[in-house]
Amino acid sequence: MKKVLLISSTGGHLTELLQLKQLADHYDCWLITENTAANKDLAGVFGADRFDTLVFGTSAHLFSYPFKFAWNCIKSWALYLKIKPDVVITTGTHTAVPMCKIAHWHQKKVIWIETMANSRTATKSGKMIYPIADLFIVQWKSMLSVYPNAVYGGWVF
Repeated sequence: MKKVLLISSTGGHLTELLQLKQLADHYDCWLITENTAANKDLAGVFGADRFDTLVFGTSAHLFSYPFKFAWNCIKSWALYLKIKPDVVITTGTHTAVPMCKIAHWHQKKVIWIETMANSRTATKSGKMIYPIADLFIVQWKSMLSVYPNAVYGGWVF
C-alpha cells in the first residue's frame, strides 16, 4: 500500500488539508502539522502512530524563527526516514517546504495544493515548491495565470 504523507502548517492550511482525510481509506496515511494546543486531538485522525508535529513558528518572529525552521528541517529529515512516504501532499506553508524538498530529492511525488486564501498572488512557499512539484493544484482559476503549469482543482471544501 502506498504511503501518503499529509503535511501543513496549522490554521487554515491544516483545515484545507484535513478535507483529504478520506485518503486514509485507500492509502497508508500520515499527518504532520505544527505543535499547538489546537492540534493535540489530531492524533485520532489517522492514529497516534501516524501523527507527528513540528515546532510552531512564524517568520514574524525574526529572532526565533531561523532556529525553529532549522530544527524543523532536521526533524523533517528524521520523519522522512521514519515514514518513507511515496507521496507528500500539502496545502503549505513554510512547515511543509523542507519535507517537499526532501521528497523531491528522493524522487518521490510532491503534490502542492495552493491555499484558497490567495486568488491573485503566489505564496512564498508556493513559489519555492512550484518548480519541483509533480502536481501543483490551484483552487482559483485566476491562479492559472500565476502558475501556468498548475492544474485547476476547485476548492477543497
